[in-house]
Amino acid sequence: MAESTPAPKGPPSAWWLYVVRCSDDTLYTGIARDVPRRLSQHNGELAGGARYTSGRRPVELLHRESYPDRSAALRAEFQFKQLSKQDKHRRIRGRDRSESA
Repeated sequence: MAESTPAPKGPPSAWWLYVVRCSDDTLYTGIARDVPRRLSQHNGELAGGARYTSGRRPVELLHRESYPDRSAALRAEFQFKQLSKQDKHRRIRGRDRSESA
């Protein structure tokens, strides 16, 4: 999923789990309320990006999921980070297919 995709849908107070692919083909996972702004931070267009992504630019948005609150998003982030890279890619592909159906 490239950044040219439409803005995420969900309640204005929603929290998002997002996954970006870095230029070295590693994945970075985080949570945010405003994914496009956070992506701009990771790419150095705005101040505040993660140290991990600062040396691995540009980053590309691969995936995002909406959660009702920060706590739920943090739990989902923790669970996602426990997966192997292969399982992360499977989940991303599977979720993208179900969202487009």
